[in-house]
Amino acid sequence: MPEFAIFPSLKDKTVLVTGGAQGIGAEIVRAFANQGARVGFLDLDSEGAAALAVSIEGTVDHETCDLRDIDALQNAIAAIADRLGNASVLVNNAARDDRHDWKDVTPGYWDERQATNLRHMFFAIQAVAPGMIEAGGGSIVNLGSNSWWEAGGGFPAYATAKSAVHGLTRTMARDLGKHRIRVNTVVPGWIMTERQKELWATPEALDAHRQRQCLPDLIEPEYVARMVLFLASDDAAMCTASNYMVEAGSI
Repeated sequence: MPEFAIFPSLKDKTVLVTGGAQGIGAEIVRAFANQGARVGFLDLDSEGAAALAVSIEGTVDHETCDLRDIDALQNAIAAIADRLGNASVLVNNAARDDRHDWKDVTPGYWDERQATNLRHMFFAIQAVAPGMIEAGGGSIVNLGSNSWWEAGGGFPAYATAKSAVHGLTRTMARDLGKHRIRVNTVVPGWIMTERQKELWATPEALDAHRQRQCLPDLIEPEYVARMVLFLASDDAAMCTASNYMVEAGSI
């Protein structure tokens, strides 16, 4: 097992993670809690969220909400802030990479995919930024995807939303930088979450994917979490408006 770093600057910080009940999000929640941070997370899966919170030592809180409902999202963020304090770190993680054929996409489905994978990121930033400004700084980490870098097919609405994350990061880094708020994108490759293993990680698909990576090992969610920790910490104080790849060289 690798030995991972401890970031002293993360101890006692309030961290907010969207989509934190499972997958990459759950690993991010665990990683921050292990650093001694106060972690609040949002998810629609109330049972999964409760089970995760109970399994982690430290200060971990959660709110159930549908991130497609912006009023519910911002109310949940306010509720977490009331209990844990204003977030000095926001991790915009929530997304779903459901497959869809371009021929079957309707305007309604397209709009729902943007609401699921992109829109809530901006409104979460809008909700937490005033507290970060008052505190004199903060770190925002948006989760992108290398699927569009690889010209991956089979999910045009998802790939479009994820490509837009990079534009959101760049413009918000400019708008918030004067307040010492850093905004970055973490770009995962194919991460071996339980969802991926259940739905798409066939032996044939994994073999083909290994051929595209420079490194031979499949990527576990903890490695995405480690990059997020770094960008949230004071070690990354001069890092903003950039993409940080965790894809084993698979572009």
